[in-house]
Amino acid sequence: MKKAKKKLITQREAAEELELSTRQVQRLLSGLKQRGDKVVVHGLRGKPSNRRIEEGIEQEAVKILSTPMYEKFGPTLAAEYLGKKHGIEASKETVRKWMIGGKLWRANQGKVKQVHVWRPRRSRCGELVQWDTSEHDWLEGRGEKLYLIAMIDDATSRLFARFVRHDSTAENLKLLWSYLEKYGRPLAFYTDKASLFQTTEKRKRDEPGVLKDAVEMPPTQIGRALRELGITWIAAHSPQAKGRVERSFGTAQDRLVKGMRVAGVQTIEQANAYLHQDYLAWWERELTVEAANADDAHRPLDKSHNLAASLSHVETRQVRDDYTLRWDGKLYQIERRAVTTGLRRADVRVEERLDGSLAVRHGERYVPVSECAAADKPKAARPVKAAKPHRAGRRGSHWNKNFELKKAPKIWQAAQGSGHRRGEDIG
Repeated sequence: MKKAKKKLITQREAAEELELSTRQVQRLLSGLKQRGDKVVVHGLRGKPSNRRIEEGIEQEAVKILSTPMYEKFGPTLAAEYLGKKHGIEASKETVRKWMIGGKLWRANQGKVKQVHVWRPRRSRCGELVQWDTSEHDWLEGRGEKLYLIAMIDDATSRLFARFVRHDSTAENLKLLWSYLEKYGRPLAFYTDKASLFQTTEKRKRDEPGVLKDAVEMPPTQIGRALRELGITWIAAHSPQAKGRVERSFGTAQDRLVKGMRVAGVQTIEQANAYLHQDYLAWWERELTVEAANADDAHRPLDKSHNLAASLSHVETRQVRDDYTLRWDGKLYQIERRAVTTGLRRADVRVEERLDGSLAVRHGERYVPVSECAAADKPKAARPVKAAKPHRAGRRGSHWNKNFELKKAPKIWQAAQGSGHRRGEDIG
């Protein structure tokens, strides 16, 4: 600026060197005559910002965030709730300063001990869907224990979830049914090695597993259902491998739990309503991304896919000679009109549907069955009668009391006494 003032360089050259406009250089030259070198210092330095929020609003915000309802809230979530529920508009960085000043927040100084190798996202939506369940105190003691089953797309981070009372095969199949009806069949599901998805071979304790060849075990009910629907199942060897769904649970255990606390959620119906109307809507808006390839890898369901049949508990039973079969301790009779050649002693597929109904399939057709009014029960064993005690005074019980073998007659003497003669036939 002093060079330009002394006309050693032009104002245009000064502007290029300072990366400013020529008009701004002219303003600085004018101010240089009046204020000297202080002209390069911003005029508002040391003065409070015109956009600074009033101190009373800051105190009110800190007071609100100090209540038990907002316990353990982070600055980002706290800023959202201050604006949405209390009308205090402030950036998350401003709220962070307020919370640090009020001793409500402390930056995490922890270091990452182990870093998992990063895996790139799949290119299309529906190529890979991670599936898992989180056990957590979701209602913070306000209601019954709940589990959160979640499915998250690897390419877009699109989340599909539901609260359930039990982490059972039936509840997982119900969520799978809802997913398939909404989006179609993905190419693969990525889960852990829980017993819901994989049948583990039983070994003796003293038998080393590494020295024995692995035996192919029959699939679980979920594994069988995925095979019938043409969906590949992939097992993760560590929690870090399915990190996308694990991190989604971390977010839910923070944001979702606190949101349900503020909303006063106490039942599973209220929890699922808040989950779909508020949390998943926020997730879709803030955390989903566009897939690298716009094509959708989900495949539609066709006529060959019977969700009610595939997403059920399936076992095999043998038909008896009287065309009955047993299931869950009950006896079922195949209706006479459905009896055909080859049905007797044949293996049939029994499907216990998610709605509680029972379906029996022989080959490619279903046969109607009805529960017998009274199932045949095994006959009870006859009671064993106790032996009667021996009575000492019974008649004839002492007939050989005085008999002595040495004093008895010989056999030939006894024969002569009976009138028998030698040589005669005894007839």
